[in-house]
Amino acid sequence: MNPGALLDAATLRTLVPPAALNPDNFQELAGKAYVEAIPAGSTLFRAGELDRKTVYLLEGEVELTSAQRVKTTVQGGTELARHPLVNQQPRQHTAIARTPCRVTRLDSDLLDILLTWDQLAGIEVEEIRADETGSREGDWMTRILQSRAFLQVPPTNIQAMFMRMQELPLAAGATVIRQGDEGDYYYIIRSGKAKVTRLARTGSEITLAQLAEGDAFGEEALLSEAQRNATITMLTDGVLMRLSKADFNSLLKEPMLSRVSLEDARRRVAEGARWLDVRLDSEHAAGGVPESLCIPLFALRLKADSLDPATEYICFCDTGRRSSAAAFLLSERGLRTSVLAGGLIGAGLSGAVAGPRA
Repeated sequence: MNPGALLDAATLRTLVPPAALNPDNFQELAGKAYVEAIPAGSTLFRAGELDRKTVYLLEGEVELTSAQRVKTTVQGGTELARHPLVNQQPRQHTAIARTPCRVTRLDSDLLDILLTWDQLAGIEVEEIRADETGSREGDWMTRILQSRAFLQVPPTNIQAMFMRMQELPLAAGATVIRQGDEGDYYYIIRSGKAKVTRLARTGSEITLAQLAEGDAFGEEALLSEAQRNATITMLTDGVLMRLSKADFNSLLKEPMLSRVSLEDARRRVAEGARWLDVRLDSEHAAGGVPESLCIPLFALRLKADSLDPATEYICFCDTGRRSSAAAFLLSERGLRTSVLAGGLIGAGLSGAVAGPRA
């Protein structure tokens, strides 16, 4: 079906979770949110389909039928309709328009990437691991190996990482990465100093941090599969070591992520692990896993110290993208984490409407 007119921004702002996006990411989504007119009796989607769309009912009435033939009716304009229609993939329900309807279908991957990027904004740079006196003495390689981020990485992977790293000499003033660029490398400063800046919507440049020998940066854009959310510029002459995205994923990301099935996750929770929902509070309230702890991804670094290091946390979101980023960041802090493979949608637990809640 050919898309109709673009959905007006005011209506899009009422939907969860698009309403939580920052202005830039919201506009990116708004430019791809079209309104469809659905005649009465038409099928929006069928059980078993894999359409990778997040569907919102704007007007009209839709009947949802589960595989067990349980029927639920959703009315446009209600609080329930602010959330996606039973968002599992493959579809676990058939949706039929009982009256003429207006809907919008958002690309699920685009929405999830924008949410991940949005929540990671402002934390592109790995925290500086200097002591409180600011001392940065010692070999850069030794400092990297002593960080908690590498405790879970097999020695062979660490050896391969150093072998595959490329040396990149840069002069003062050189731009290493630029806000808005695609993520391509993970960086470690071997020598020299750099600054982290972000361009505000007013056009002014805000300095977020300064980096020096042994500091690493750039992993968030690789984890979120999104664009850089800060600019790194050399303050002095220096040398960086960089690792390609492919090598970062295979040597660092994957060894630090433990993906578990729904069955295994439930078993671990029964043995003392905790569910950790890294979606927005509004998404958490709409449905997911009962009694789970909710810390949105954007707040995770601020609240990581509140988590119990003796407890395993099973991170989840809708697709597994945000929870993978969360698990990596928590692993860097020495916490035991796992990721629900495929997220709530992959496990058949997603959807604020007539969906099981685990």
